Amino acid sequence: MTPIPADVALLHELEPVVAQNLERHLKLAKEWHPHDYVPWDEGRNFAAMGGEDWSPQQSRLDPVAKTAMVVNLLTEDNLPSYHREIATRFGRDGAWGTWVGRWTAEEGRHGVALRDYLVVTRGVDPVELERARMDYMTAGYDSGDKTALEAVTYVSFQELATRVSHRNTGRATGCPIAEKLLARIATDENLHMVFYRNIVDAALDRAPDETMQAIASEVMNFSMPGANMSGFTRSAATIAKAGIYDQRLHHDEVIMPILRQWQVFEREDLSGEGARARDELAAFLKDLDAQAARFVERREAQRARTAARAS
Repeated sequence: MTPIPADVALLHELEPVVAQNLERHLKLAKEWHPHDYVPWDEGRNFAAMGGEDWSPQQSRLDPVAKTAMVVNLLTEDNLPSYHREIATRFGRDGAWGTWVGRWTAEEGRHGVALRDYLVVTRGVDPVELERARMDYMTAGYDSGDKTALEAVTYVSFQELATRVSHRNTGRATGCPIAEKLLARIATDENLHMVFYRNIVDAALDRAPDETMQAIASEVMNFSMPGANMSGFTRSAATIAKAGIYDQRLHHDEVIMPILRQWQVFEREDLSGEGARARDELAAFLKDLDAQAARFVERREAQRARTAARAS
C-alpha cells in the first residue's frame, strides 16, 4: 500500500476544522445576484444585431481602472483551472469536497457580474475581451508541484490579495456602480481568505515546522494566479503605479495581517527546518519592505514631476 503523504494526511486530520469553518462560512455568506449590480438600461445592441459596435469613446472608465478591471476579470475567468487545482489537492469528499464546490460556485458569480457590467456599459472592447479570455483560459493555470499544505497556504494570501485588488479597483473606476460591485466581490474574497487562513492556523498547531516551511515558501515565491496571462507584467506595472496594487500594499495589507493572525514571529514551538524557514521569511520581509519603500518614493517623485510640468 502506498503511504499517504504527510501533508495530505494532515489535511485529512483537519477535516473537523474544515467542517467547522464551512459551517461558519455558510452562516456569514450573504446571498447576492450578479444582475442586481448591472445597469441594464444602459445596454444596447452591437452591430451583429443591428446596433453599433464598440468604440473607445463609449467607455467612461479611467484607462488605469479599465486595465485593472480586465486583469481582475480574466483572472476570475480561469475558474475551471482553479477548481481543478483545489479539487485535486483537497479532494471532493466530505467537508473538503463541499467547500470546493461552494467556493467554486461563489467565485463563478464574480466573472459573470464583471463581464455583464463591462459589456452593458461598454467599458471595454468586448471583442478584445473575448479574445483575451480565450487565450488565457486555453493556457490555463498550473500551480506546479505545490503540496496540499502549500496550496492551502497560498490561497490564504491570494484571496486577500484579490480582495485588496478588487476593492481598490472599484475606487479607481470613478463609477459608483462598479465600486459597489467590486466591493461586493471583495467581501466574498475576504470570507474565502478567512476560511483558508483558519485552516492554516490549525495546521500550525498540529505540524508547526512543516506548516512554517510552507508559509515561508509561499510568501517568498508568491505570484498572482493571473501572472501567466498575456501582457500581465505591463498591466501589473500600470496598476502598481496607480496604487491599486503594489509592493507596499502586498506587504502591509496582505502578508503582514495574515502572519500576525498566525502569530508567526511569536511562536515557540518551532525547531530545525521550521525555525530556519521563519528566519528566512523574516529576512525576506525586511528586504520586501525596503523595496516597497523605494518603489513608493520613486512613484511619488514621478507624480511630483508630472504635477510640476502640468502647472
